[in-house]
Amino acid sequence: MAPRNVVEEPMPTPSHADTAEIVDDPTPRSKRPTQKVVWRNVLLMSALHLASLYALFLIPKSHPLTWLWVGVYYIFSALGITAGAHRLWAHRSYKARAPLRCLLALMNTSALQNDILDWSRDHRVHHKYSETDADPHNAKRGFFFAHVGWLLVKKHPDVMEKGRGLDFSDLYADKIVMFQRRFYRPLVILMCFIVPTVVPWYFWGESLWNSYFLAALLRYCLLLNATWSVNSFAHLWGTKPYDKRINPAENLSVALSAVGEGFHNFHHTFPSDYATSEYGWHLNITTVFINCMYYLGQAYDMKKTPLSVVQRRKERTGDGSS
Repeated sequence: MAPRNVVEEPMPTPSHADTAEIVDDPTPRSKRPTQKVVWRNVLLMSALHLASLYALFLIPKSHPLTWLWVGVYYIFSALGITAGAHRLWAHRSYKARAPLRCLLALMNTSALQNDILDWSRDHRVHHKYSETDADPHNAKRGFFFAHVGWLLVKKHPDVMEKGRGLDFSDLYADKIVMFQRRFYRPLVILMCFIVPTVVPWYFWGESLWNSYFLAALLRYCLLLNATWSVNSFAHLWGTKPYDKRINPAENLSVALSAVGEGFHNFHHTFPSDYATSEYGWHLNITTVFINCMYYLGQAYDMKKTPLSVVQRRKERTGDGSS
Protein backbone atom coordinates (compact mmCIF):
# COMPACT_ATOMS: atom_id res chain seq x y z
CA MET A 1 0.00 0.00 0.00
CA ALA A 2 2.95 2.33 0.56
CA PRO A 3 4.26 4.29 -2.44
CA ARG A 4 7.75 3.37 -3.52
CA ASN A 5 9.24 6.72 -4.52
CA VAL A 6 8.70 8.85 -1.45
CA VAL A 7 11.16 11.59 -0.61
CA GLU A 8 13.36 10.44 2.25
CA GLU A 9 14.18 13.11 4.77
CA PRO A 10 17.84 13.40 5.83
CA MET A 11 18.77 12.73 9.43
CA PRO A 12 18.35 15.85 11.56
CA THR A 13 21.54 17.54 12.67
CA PRO A 14 22.50 16.69 16.28
CA SER A 15 21.63 20.18 17.48
CA HIS A 16 18.12 20.00 16.03
CA ALA A 17 17.50 16.40 16.99
CA ASP A 18 18.49 16.99 20.58
CA THR A 19 16.58 20.23 21.17
CA ALA A 20 13.45 20.02 19.02
CA GLU A 21 10.26 20.19 21.04
CA ILE A 22 12.10 20.75 24.33
CA VAL A 23 11.28 24.31 25.34
CA ASP A 24 11.16 25.31 28.98
CA ASP A 25 8.14 27.43 29.90
CA PRO A 26 9.65 30.76 31.01
CA THR A 27 6.43 32.06 32.59
CA PRO A 28 5.76 31.13 36.24
CA ARG A 29 2.13 30.28 36.98
CA SER A 30 1.85 33.27 39.32
CA LYS A 31 2.78 35.68 36.51
CA ARG A 32 0.38 34.34 33.91
CA PRO A 33 -2.28 36.87 32.89
CA THR A 34 -5.78 36.30 34.21
CA GLN A 35 -7.77 34.07 31.87
CA LYS A 36 -10.67 35.78 30.15
CA VAL A 37 -13.55 33.39 29.53
CA VAL A 38 -15.15 33.55 26.07
CA TRP A 39 -18.74 32.94 27.16
CA ARG A 40 -20.00 32.66 23.59
CA ASN A 41 -17.80 29.59 23.07
CA VAL A 42 -18.79 28.15 26.45
CA LEU A 43 -22.47 28.37 25.54
CA LEU A 44 -21.98 27.00 22.02
CA MET A 45 -19.90 24.04 23.17
CA SER A 46 -22.30 23.28 26.01
CA ALA A 47 -25.27 23.36 23.64
CA LEU A 48 -23.47 21.16 21.10
CA HIS A 49 -22.65 18.49 23.67
CA LEU A 50 -26.16 18.51 25.14
CA ALA A 51 -27.63 18.17 21.64
CA SER A 52 -25.24 15.31 20.93
CA LEU A 53 -26.32 13.50 24.08
CA TYR A 54 -29.93 13.85 22.93
CA ALA A 55 -28.90 12.54 19.48
CA LEU A 56 -27.79 9.25 21.05
CA PHE A 57 -31.42 8.52 21.92
CA LEU A 58 -32.36 8.98 18.26
CA ILE A 59 -30.06 6.21 17.04
CA PRO A 60 -32.57 3.34 17.60
CA LYS A 61 -35.25 5.39 15.82
CA SER A 62 -33.13 6.13 12.75
CA HIS A 63 -32.40 4.18 9.56
CA PRO A 64 -29.28 1.91 9.57
CA LEU A 65 -28.08 3.71 6.45
CA THR A 66 -28.03 6.90 8.50
CA TRP A 67 -25.64 5.24 10.96
CA LEU A 68 -23.41 4.28 8.03
CA TRP A 69 -23.63 7.80 6.62
CA VAL A 70 -22.55 9.30 9.96
CA GLY A 71 -19.42 7.10 9.87
CA VAL A 72 -18.63 7.90 6.25
CA TYR A 73 -19.07 11.64 6.70
CA TYR A 74 -17.06 11.51 9.95
CA ILE A 75 -14.09 10.12 8.03
CA PHE A 76 -14.68 12.58 5.18
CA SER A 77 -14.56 15.50 7.62
CA ALA A 78 -11.66 14.10 9.62
CA LEU A 79 -9.48 13.78 6.53
CA GLY A 80 -9.97 17.48 5.88
CA ILE A 81 -8.14 18.08 9.15
CA THR A 82 -5.59 15.25 9.13
CA ALA A 83 -4.64 14.94 5.46
CA GLY A 84 -5.45 18.57 4.72
CA ALA A 85 -4.83 21.23 7.35
CA HIS A 86 -2.39 19.07 9.31
CA ARG A 87 -0.16 17.05 7.01
CA LEU A 88 -0.45 19.07 3.81
CA TRP A 89 -0.77 22.71 4.85
CA ALA A 90 0.68 22.90 8.38
CA HIS A 91 3.65 20.55 7.88
CA ARG A 92 4.01 20.50 4.09
CA SER A 93 4.87 16.80 4.43
CA TYR A 94 3.65 16.10 0.90
CA LYS A 95 2.43 18.02 -2.12
CA ALA A 96 -1.01 17.88 -3.73
CA ARG A 97 -2.33 18.88 -7.11
CA ALA A 98 -5.16 21.42 -7.40
CA PRO A 99 -8.07 18.91 -7.56
CA LEU A 100 -6.97 17.21 -4.35
CA ARG A 101 -6.32 20.52 -2.63
CA CYS A 102 -9.82 21.69 -3.55
CA LEU A 103 -11.31 18.45 -2.24
CA LEU A 104 -9.33 18.72 1.01
CA ALA A 105 -10.46 22.32 1.45
CA LEU A 106 -14.10 21.20 1.18
CA MET A 107 -13.49 18.28 3.54
CA ASN A 108 -11.81 20.65 5.97
CA THR A 109 -14.79 23.00 5.85
CA SER A 110 -17.12 20.14 6.80
CA ALA A 111 -15.09 19.69 10.00
CA LEU A 112 -15.65 23.29 11.21
CA GLN A 113 -12.40 23.66 13.16
CA ASN A 114 -11.43 27.10 11.84
CA ASP A 115 -10.26 27.71 8.31
CA ILE A 116 -7.08 26.15 6.94
CA LEU A 117 -4.96 29.25 7.50
CA ASP A 118 -5.96 29.67 11.15
CA TRP A 119 -5.66 25.95 11.90
CA SER A 120 -2.25 25.61 10.26
CA ARG A 121 -0.95 28.81 11.85
CA ASP A 122 -1.90 27.65 15.35
CA HIS A 123 -0.43 24.22 14.69
CA ARG A 124 2.95 25.55 13.59
CA VAL A 125 3.09 27.65 16.75
CA HIS A 126 2.13 24.55 18.76
CA HIS A 127 5.09 22.59 17.35
CA LYS A 128 7.59 25.42 17.66
CA TYR A 129 6.69 26.21 21.29
CA SER A 130 5.19 22.92 22.47
CA GLU A 131 4.10 22.84 26.13
CA THR A 132 4.84 26.51 26.84
CA ASP A 133 2.45 29.43 27.18
CA ALA A 134 3.03 30.09 23.48
CA ASP A 135 1.45 26.71 22.73
CA PRO A 136 -2.28 27.34 22.05
CA HIS A 137 -3.24 24.12 23.88
CA ASN A 138 -0.37 23.70 26.34
CA ALA A 139 -0.88 20.27 27.98
CA LYS A 140 1.09 21.36 31.04
CA ARG A 141 -1.95 23.46 31.97
CA GLY A 142 -3.93 20.27 32.51
CA PHE A 143 -6.11 17.82 30.64
CA PHE A 144 -9.21 20.02 30.43
CA PHE A 145 -7.31 23.01 29.09
CA ALA A 146 -5.49 20.92 26.46
CA HIS A 147 -8.71 19.17 25.42
CA VAL A 148 -11.24 21.99 25.16
CA GLY A 149 -10.48 24.68 27.72
CA TRP A 150 -8.11 26.51 25.38
CA LEU A 151 -11.10 27.27 23.15
CA LEU A 152 -13.14 28.66 26.03
CA VAL A 153 -10.68 31.40 27.04
CA LYS A 154 -8.76 34.12 25.27
CA LYS A 155 -5.41 33.03 23.87
CA HIS A 156 -2.35 33.64 26.02
CA PRO A 157 -0.48 36.75 24.74
CA ASP A 158 2.59 34.57 24.04
CA VAL A 159 0.67 32.65 21.38
CA MET A 160 0.14 35.82 19.38
CA GLU A 161 3.57 37.31 20.11
CA LYS A 162 5.62 34.20 19.27
CA GLY A 163 3.38 33.41 16.31
CA ARG A 164 4.34 36.70 14.65
CA GLY A 165 7.89 35.39 14.34
CA LEU A 166 6.94 32.40 12.19
CA ASP A 167 6.63 32.32 8.42
CA PHE A 168 3.15 31.74 7.02
CA SER A 169 3.77 33.22 3.58
CA ASP A 170 3.10 29.88 1.87
CA LEU A 171 -0.41 29.80 3.32
CA TYR A 172 -1.21 33.35 2.27
CA ALA A 173 0.13 32.59 -1.22
CA ASP A 174 -2.11 29.54 -1.64
CA LYS A 175 -5.19 30.64 -3.64
CA ILE A 176 -7.27 27.68 -2.47
CA VAL A 177 -6.49 28.42 1.19
CA MET A 178 -7.42 32.06 0.76
CA PHE A 179 -10.59 31.23 -1.21
CA GLN A 180 -11.72 28.94 1.60
CA ARG A 181 -10.95 31.64 4.15
CA ARG A 182 -12.92 34.26 2.21
CA PHE A 183 -16.04 32.09 1.86
CA TYR A 184 -15.62 30.06 5.04
CA ARG A 185 -18.98 30.81 6.69
CA PRO A 186 -21.27 29.92 3.77
CA LEU A 187 -19.12 26.86 3.01
CA VAL A 188 -19.43 25.73 6.64
CA ILE A 189 -23.21 26.06 6.56
CA LEU A 190 -23.27 23.99 3.37
CA MET A 191 -20.67 21.31 4.15
CA CYS A 192 -20.96 20.92 7.91
CA PHE A 193 -24.73 21.17 8.30
CA ILE A 194 -26.77 21.14 5.07
CA VAL A 195 -25.05 18.32 3.13
CA PRO A 196 -24.90 15.78 5.99
CA THR A 197 -28.53 16.54 6.89
CA VAL A 198 -30.03 16.46 3.39
CA VAL A 199 -28.37 13.26 2.09
CA PRO A 200 -30.16 10.80 4.47
CA TRP A 201 -33.46 12.66 4.01
CA TYR A 202 -33.27 12.71 0.21
CA PHE A 203 -31.84 9.26 -0.53
CA TRP A 204 -33.50 6.94 2.00
CA GLY A 205 -36.26 8.95 3.60
CA GLU A 206 -34.70 9.68 6.98
CA SER A 207 -36.45 12.46 8.88
CA LEU A 208 -34.73 15.84 8.76
CA TRP A 209 -34.80 15.89 12.56
CA ASN A 210 -32.85 12.64 12.88
CA SER A 211 -30.53 13.60 10.03
CA TYR A 212 -29.67 16.94 11.58
CA PHE A 213 -29.01 15.67 15.09
CA LEU A 214 -27.10 12.55 14.01
CA ALA A 215 -25.22 13.39 10.81
CA ALA A 216 -24.63 17.06 11.56
CA LEU A 217 -24.44 17.63 15.31
CA LEU A 218 -23.41 14.24 16.75
CA ARG A 219 -20.90 13.64 13.96
CA TYR A 220 -19.45 17.11 14.45
CA CYS A 221 -19.20 16.72 18.23
CA LEU A 222 -17.50 13.32 17.97
CA LEU A 223 -14.99 14.68 15.47
CA LEU A 224 -14.18 17.68 17.64
CA ASN A 225 -13.44 15.44 20.61
CA ALA A 226 -11.32 13.11 18.49
CA THR A 227 -9.22 16.06 17.31
CA TRP A 228 -9.00 17.48 20.83
CA SER A 229 -7.84 14.07 22.09
CA VAL A 230 -4.64 14.48 20.09
CA ASN A 231 -3.90 17.61 22.14
CA SER A 232 -4.91 16.08 25.48
CA PHE A 233 -4.73 12.28 25.70
CA ALA A 234 -1.81 11.96 23.26
CA HIS A 235 0.11 14.69 25.08
CA LEU A 236 -0.38 13.17 28.53
CA TRP A 237 -0.59 9.38 28.31
CA GLY A 238 1.19 6.73 26.25
CA THR A 239 4.61 5.36 25.40
CA LYS A 240 7.55 7.38 24.12
CA PRO A 241 9.71 5.08 21.99
CA TYR A 242 11.32 7.93 20.03
CA ASP A 243 11.88 10.72 22.55
CA LYS A 244 11.15 10.24 26.25
CA ARG A 245 11.98 13.90 27.02
CA ILE A 246 8.84 15.35 25.41
CA ASN A 247 5.18 15.18 26.36
CA PRO A 248 3.65 13.76 23.15
CA ALA A 249 3.16 9.99 23.30
CA GLU A 250 1.99 7.03 21.22
CA ASN A 251 -1.68 6.50 22.02
CA LEU A 252 -3.54 3.77 20.14
CA SER A 253 -7.05 4.89 21.09
CA VAL A 254 -6.32 8.36 19.70
CA ALA A 255 -4.89 6.83 16.52
CA LEU A 256 -8.17 4.98 15.98
CA SER A 257 -10.53 7.87 16.75
CA ALA A 258 -8.45 10.53 14.95
CA VAL A 259 -7.90 8.41 11.80
CA GLY A 260 -4.18 7.91 12.36
CA GLU A 261 -3.05 10.91 14.39
CA GLY A 262 -2.27 9.10 17.65
CA PHE A 263 1.34 8.17 16.89
CA HIS A 264 2.25 11.43 18.48
CA ASN A 265 5.69 10.79 19.94
CA PHE A 266 6.84 9.86 16.45
CA HIS A 267 5.13 12.89 14.94
CA HIS A 268 6.70 15.42 17.29
CA THR A 269 10.09 13.77 16.82
CA PHE A 270 9.81 13.65 13.01
CA PRO A 271 7.17 16.31 12.20
CA SER A 272 7.80 16.39 8.44
CA ASP A 273 7.04 12.67 7.93
CA TYR A 274 3.85 12.43 5.86
CA ALA A 275 2.74 9.18 7.54
CA THR A 276 3.20 10.56 11.09
CA SER A 277 4.14 7.00 12.05
CA GLU A 278 6.99 4.54 11.76
CA TYR A 279 4.49 1.93 10.59
CA GLY A 280 3.16 3.71 7.52
CA TRP A 281 -0.48 2.93 6.73
CA HIS A 282 -1.12 0.51 9.62
CA LEU A 283 -4.02 1.80 11.77
CA ASN A 284 -3.64 5.05 9.85
CA ILE A 285 -6.60 5.87 7.59
CA THR A 286 -5.07 9.24 6.71
CA THR A 287 -1.91 7.65 5.34
CA VAL A 288 -4.02 5.15 3.36
CA PHE A 289 -5.92 8.10 1.86
CA ILE A 290 -2.73 9.98 0.92
CA ASN A 291 -1.26 6.81 -0.60
CA CYS A 292 -4.43 6.30 -2.67
CA MET A 293 -4.20 9.89 -3.86
CA TYR A 294 -0.59 9.21 -4.84
CA TYR A 295 -1.65 6.27 -7.03
CA LEU A 296 -4.32 8.50 -8.60
CA GLY A 297 -1.64 11.07 -9.43
CA GLN A 298 -2.93 13.70 -7.00
CA ALA A 299 -0.34 13.47 -4.18
CA TYR A 300 3.41 13.49 -4.66
CA ASP A 301 6.77 14.25 -2.99
CA MET A 302 5.73 12.58 0.27
CA LYS A 303 8.45 13.00 2.87
CA LYS A 304 9.44 9.88 4.81
CA THR A 305 12.04 9.51 7.53
CA PRO A 306 14.49 6.66 6.75
CA LEU A 307 14.07 3.69 9.08
CA SER A 308 17.78 3.83 9.93
CA VAL A 309 17.32 7.37 11.24
CA VAL A 310 14.26 6.32 13.25
CA GLN A 311 16.12 3.39 14.78
CA ARG A 312 19.12 5.48 15.80
CA ARG A 313 16.82 8.05 17.38
CA LYS A 314 14.99 5.35 19.33
CA GLU A 315 18.28 4.05 20.68
CA ARG A 316 19.46 7.53 21.65
CA THR A 317 16.39 9.16 23.22
CA GLY A 318 13.55 6.59 23.32
CA ASP A 319 12.07 5.03 26.44
CA GLY A 320 12.73 1.49 25.19
CA SER A 321 9.03 0.68 24.79
CA SER A 322 9.44 -0.61 21.23
